This record gives sequence, C-alpha cells and structure tokens, in this order.
Amino acid sequence: MLLGYARVSKGDQQTAPQLRALKDAGCQKIFEESASGGRWDRPELQRVLGQLREGDTLVVWKLDRLSRSLKDLLLILEKVEAAGAKFRSLTEAVDTSGPAGRMVMQMLGAFAEFERAMIRERTKAGLAEARAKGRTPGRKPRLTAAQEKEIVDAVASGRKTAADMARVFAVHPSTVSRLLTRAQV
Repeated sequence: MLLGYARVSKGDQQTAPQLRALKDAGCQKIFEESASGGRWDRPELQRVLGQLREGDTLVVWKLDRLSRSLKDLLLILEKVEAAGAKFRSLTEAVDTSGPAGRMVMQMLGAFAEFERAMIRERTKAGLAEARAKGRTPGRKPRLTAAQEKEIVDAVASGRKTAADMARVFAVHPSTVSRLLTRAQV
C-alpha cells in the first residue's frame, strides 16, 4: 500500500499541490498536517509511521516535507525500514528500496539540513540588522510605558487588582501578570 504524507509549515500555506501529486502517484491513504519540519512531535507523521506494514511505501512530494534535519530524517527512515516498508520522494525521485537510493537519500537529507541552517543564519542576520537600525521585530506592545506604570502603581498600592487593570486596558490577565513579575510586585 502507498501511504502519502503532506505537510506545510504554516497555517496559511496550502497542501493542495502535494495532495494532487500524492494522489497521482497512487497513494491510497494520505496523512496531512500543518507543523514545522524541524519538530518531531507531529501527530500525523506519527500516525503514518505507526500504520506502515511490510511491503508498504511511505510517499512524500518533496524530501523536506518529511524532515528538515538529517538526524530526524535518518530516524524516520529507520522506523520505515523497521516496519519492512520503503520510502519514496516524488520530486527528488528517491526510492529507498535499494542501497543507491538510501545513499542518495542521506545526501539529500544533508543538503536539506544545510539549507535550513543557512535560512536560520540569514534570518538572524536580518533581525540583527533591523535592531541596529532601531526597528524591533515582532508584535507591537499593547501597552505604552505610561500605561504599564499606571498598572504597576494601581496594583502595588492595592487600589485595583490585576484582573481589574486587565479589564480597564482590554488586555489578557497574563499580560498584566507578566508586567507585574517584571516590575517585581
């Protein structure tokens, strides 16, 4: 049986091209999820690995859809092999049923890991450059410095509770709790 696995990293991405390719390849069952390829705790990946039986083939559209880490990739391939199954990547035309396919797979996995490290490095450099120019990445703070001071003063003096201040400024209570912890109140 051919079992397909499709993955996207972010919720706004689509698996449609992967699903189409996996169906065209003859996959009878396809497991689909939205999770980072660098994480091991992917429920659908665990489900497909748990359902592999002798003679089955795990099929992915592209190698990096399975894993971005060579270590994890080799671990996944060990699980596939332990189940008596094979692995196939459609885009890279890799089939692990033979020793040459397994070797190519390891080389491609090393390149995928290298690519991920390079992306991480470029992202860090971009963030450092943005900080050097005075820009702060991430979400803008909901509270101004004056509002934060007002919350700390009101709660510290006992005039208001943290929950009251969260309602007044329309923020989550945990936002006020973090603010109070930072201020040592």
